[in-house]
Amino acid sequence: MLFTSLPFIVFVAALILVYYAFTPYKERWALLLMASLAFYFFADPRYLIFIGVTALTAYVFAIITEDYNAKRKAYLKANKESFDTDSKKKYKNTTARVTKLLMLLALLINLGILAVTKYTNFVIDTMNSWRTEPLSFVNIIVPMGISFYTFQTVSYSIDICRGTIKAQRNFLKFLLFVSFFPQLVQGPISRYEDLSQTLYEPKKFEFQNVSYGFMRILWGYFKKLVVADRLVIALKTLTESPDEYKGAYVFVVMMLYAAQLYCDFTGGIDITIGIAQMLGITVKENFNLPYFSKNIKEYWNRWHITMGTWFTDYIFYPLSVSPTMLKLSKWSRQHLGNAVGKRVTVYISCFAVWLATGIWHGAAWHFVVWGLMNFVVIMASQELEPVYAKFHGKFHLKEKKGYAIFEIARTFLLMSSLKLFDCYRDVGLTFKMFGSMFYTFNIGKLFNGSLLELGLTSADYEVAAIAIVFIFLVSLYKALIGEDIRVFLYQKYPLFVLVCVVLLVSTLVFGAYGAGFDASQFIYNQF
Repeated sequence: MLFTSLPFIVFVAALILVYYAFTPYKERWALLLMASLAFYFFADPRYLIFIGVTALTAYVFAIITEDYNAKRKAYLKANKESFDTDSKKKYKNTTARVTKLLMLLALLINLGILAVTKYTNFVIDTMNSWRTEPLSFVNIIVPMGISFYTFQTVSYSIDICRGTIKAQRNFLKFLLFVSFFPQLVQGPISRYEDLSQTLYEPKKFEFQNVSYGFMRILWGYFKKLVVADRLVIALKTLTESPDEYKGAYVFVVMMLYAAQLYCDFTGGIDITIGIAQMLGITVKENFNLPYFSKNIKEYWNRWHITMGTWFTDYIFYPLSVSPTMLKLSKWSRQHLGNAVGKRVTVYISCFAVWLATGIWHGAAWHFVVWGLMNFVVIMASQELEPVYAKFHGKFHLKEKKGYAIFEIARTFLLMSSLKLFDCYRDVGLTFKMFGSMFYTFNIGKLFNGSLLELGLTSADYEVAAIAIVFIFLVSLYKALIGEDIRVFLYQKYPLFVLVCVVLLVSTLVFGAYGAGFDASQFIYNQF
């Protein structure tokens, strides 16, 4: 079921009704599990096998690991007098290796399922590029949301190994954590320690939570249907005919895709968080005004937040402080000098993060290159920080009122340029189209009526523009005031209701569906 489909809306409405009106407090988590499995079943019954194996693997290994750790701690405590310092250290190291082995087995199975289903044909396609006799592609299922729920189970397994969380002993409750249906489409990537705090506890009906959640859902549909699914029509025309639409049109692609991707992705997250909030469940925020960022590092702290923190916590930090990296760091400092040596491990760890980020986004080389381009820009910015400091120390531009706007615009244009890899989905073509903006840029093309030949009418552009301005003003309110506008509106409840009605009517009237339109699947659903 698509989030934008009528069956899904009926499904969620019926769930909320049954959830609060007919289900006992302590059994509401069980209803959520049945709803989540039903959602996955209607997507494709075969998907249940994959998510079931992933959940069962993480569940079993977590219990085995936790029980083993409990036994070794009890053994140490019971025999502490018979251990000297060296034997105690040896015992701890030996048992720690067993714990890590258990974790690695769980990760091998679950990441293996992800790798086989999502990347087998990518590997075959890459091999075929240099083989004289091409290999045949494999007809393999890629379960919906597999990257999201696999990463959730991976973080759970690692946290169990680290001892930072307790294992969930009820398999059905753990299965709910893995399969909670609102986040299956496009995240966020939840951590067990966060989601479990509100996922299982008895929920009472709270009018404010339901109201906040309902408005959040309407806001998500507004962004998705009024803006994202409208702009995608023109984007497809522009990117599917690159020879015809180059130069100034590539800049249009950048602007349209920046708006379309933001409204598509954040719209889906709004619906996810809104549904969860109506059910009394707290899901982590995944965006924090990313287009107000002043540099690329800040941008990635605001965009797809749960993904960024996941890669930082489970790849960057463990890799950068691993024994191998510490030895490499020491060797580098001794042989390459302190200035270079201290950078080696940081660069390698950051490279690994962005390589993994690109691969996670999709089984294609343009995603890999996109990830590595982010790495290059971030590292270049970091290395140029002393130069920036001297420059600003001399000219004091940061003290100027308009400089912050320049920084925001610069970051927005830079990130929009990198997103061209996702628009054209071909590495060579992307570089070619980007270059065309500089050697064949003819701004006159944008004012000769050709933009009205992309599948959108002038009315469509006007509707999208007004909606984008509205979205910007809401974001600006949060940036300036520091709180969600729903808080202000709820204090004046008649105004809150009026805004909900306006969002609903606007979406129904101006949403891009019906004749000539097709509500697109959410972009991140492919992951």
